[in-house]
Amino acid sequence: MQNEELIQQINQLRQQKKAIILAHNYQRPEIQDIADYVGDSIELARKSMEEEEARILVVAAVDFMAENAVLLNPHKKVLLPNQYAHCPMARMLSIDTIEAYRKKYPGLPMVLYVNTFAEAKSRCDVCCTSANAVKIVERLDSESVIFGPDCNLAEYVQEKTQKHVIPIPQHGYCPTHSFFDELTIRRLKSQYPDALVLVHPECTQEVRHAADFIGSTSQILHYAKESNAKTYIIGTEEGILHRLKKENPHKEFILAHVLGICPNMKLTTLENIYQSLKEELYPITIPKTIAAKARRSLKKMFALSS
Repeated sequence: MQNEELIQQINQLRQQKKAIILAHNYQRPEIQDIADYVGDSIELARKSMEEEEARILVVAAVDFMAENAVLLNPHKKVLLPNQYAHCPMARMLSIDTIEAYRKKYPGLPMVLYVNTFAEAKSRCDVCCTSANAVKIVERLDSESVIFGPDCNLAEYVQEKTQKHVIPIPQHGYCPTHSFFDELTIRRLKSQYPDALVLVHPECTQEVRHAADFIGSTSQILHYAKESNAKTYIIGTEEGILHRLKKENPHKEFILAHVLGICPNMKLTTLENIYQSLKEELYPITIPKTIAAKARRSLKKMFALSS
């Protein structure tokens, strides 16, 4: 089917099945354009909770984001349209590693990024996002915390809070954000001297120190909208450029590195969305005992960040 026909079929199916489509900021442009909501992982999970009439949630993102939707919407069916849309960083943190760190640092609170699987969330004290990680750690009554799985975000939190942040695992990272480098940003700045550099905290310290602004995808979107600058160098996954350009048509956005593209986020296609809705593929389930504990970690995050 052509895209126009696929979109027509998708629209019919989501009406018939009381389904909503949630797309992450890193998805392909055509996926963002057909979505009911576009946002970061927790924005999407929160939006899904507000849709009380929805029976099916189609999460156009990666696996842990679909799990987040399940945790916060236990009575809705959650579908991941492409079963191979995995997050490599989430896979870097094993349960064995969590248990080893608990034994090594008894009594220390463990903060896990939402970019983890439900079973990992079920074993931490509280979750965080890139947007609220600093606030969450600041509000914990401890001068030391265990934080994972992104070591760059852990380092950023330590810089901002002055607390001792122990990364778990020691070298967890986002492969896509690892492509951004200070030298390329400096070269782009020489080409576009008036440009502002906006980067994600999953970038390395050198890249963060070269930036004018550091923030989550939602914070980058807000900053670009409110700023008077006309040109921006963007240090996060390429998919966000589509939304930045739509929301700011008179501004210019340049990706900070040509390799800043997540192949896992780009796996989901319109055909996947159509087949997922038509056949209700691929449902995400989480054992109840794990889900209950993981949900508590997410809810504590909401309480501490409010």
